[in-house]
Amino acid sequence: MTESATSTRPGVNADQTELDKFAALAARWWDPESEFKPLHAINPLRLDWIQECAGSLAGKTVLDVGCGGGILSESMAATGATVTGIDLAERSLKIARLHGLESGIKVEYRAVPVEDLATEQPGHYDVVTCMEMLEHVPDPGSVVRACAALVKPGGWVFFSTLNRNAKSFLFAILGAEYVLNLLPRGTHSHDQFIKPSELAASARQAGLELTSMRGMEYNPITKVYRLSGDTSVNYLMATRK
Repeated sequence: MTESATSTRPGVNADQTELDKFAALAARWWDPESEFKPLHAINPLRLDWIQECAGSLAGKTVLDVGCGGGILSESMAATGATVTGIDLAERSLKIARLHGLESGIKVEYRAVPVEDLATEQPGHYDVVTCMEMLEHVPDPGSVVRACAALVKPGGWVFFSTLNRNAKSFLFAILGAEYVLNLLPRGTHSHDQFIKPSELAASARQAGLELTSMRGMEYNPITKVYRLSGDTSVNYLMATRK
């Protein structure tokens, strides 16, 4: 199935423009100095936080929604988890599979909408992650509901996205894309950002309980990312079914 066929099928919760953005950059997913440098930099923070909340991932079944080139997927599999990564950008999945062959870290990658997988495998996973993805889809609430359906009772669902306010426009778009050049221009659209209250409401409606939330900050002088209590721009949310 091609990217075009996947993204344009009626009812699929995807934006072809967003898929094309990442398809164009697919070959550079695993270059730590490329446009994906921020993802490489924050990945250890994300992984540590997930394990801080959910405990060791070893032996657990994990789903990574919007896995892209597999940066988070591989790191979770390296802890001993059985990981499936899903995405609708076929080029990114090809890169993820190739890198897995090189690294020897086993991840199953599938080009399937999360809503379809929720119908196919309800209550299958111990942990579901959906990182830096909700702000790129037409209906984020649909993704939240699907993630909730996919996780087992007592399981964990983790989200990360961007807050919608004046500060996030200044920092995440003007600063990150136009001043510091951390991301390609046009990576994000501010009107697609999601307030924590909105995401928390969607999670509750889907049967998920909010357990923890952290912010992620970047120091342009030291060029270091860290987790903090400031959720005004980037934030991560842990929920449990």
